[in-house]
Amino acid sequence: MNTLGRHLVADFHGCTADLNDPQVVMGALEQACEIAGATIVDRSGHHFSPYGVTAVIVIAESHLAVHTWPEYGYAAVDLFTCGTSVDTWKAFEFVKSAFGATRVEVREFQRGLLSEAEIRAAESYGSAAAA
Repeated sequence: MNTLGRHLVADFHGCTADLNDPQVVMGALEQACEIAGATIVDRSGHHFSPYGVTAVIVIAESHLAVHTWPEYGYAAVDLFTCGTSVDTWKAFEFVKSAFGATRVEVREFQRGLLSEAEIRAAESYGSAAAA
């Protein structure tokens, strides 16, 4: 069995960074992409009133996303990468450090768990598409 991607879903508590500053939040995600070896395709973000930030970076290998509750020092972090070229855990460790999280809960999900039959079908799909 093989998987197509790794998905880390994390809760960061006790964050000391300014989670109400869109530049701080987006900057952390951008640097995490660089450190992890991800290819940035697009960025989107929103600053809520009176506080809270949502930031999403679309990468060639999937996405990194954060939603913050500055009043609680909390950030919901979602890091999903496909393939083997990106180190999702390096991105995780960087964002954790950048946000100054003091308590972290993280779950890792293997996405796209493939059977041998599905892998063989995909190989033949590539051959048929090229013809």
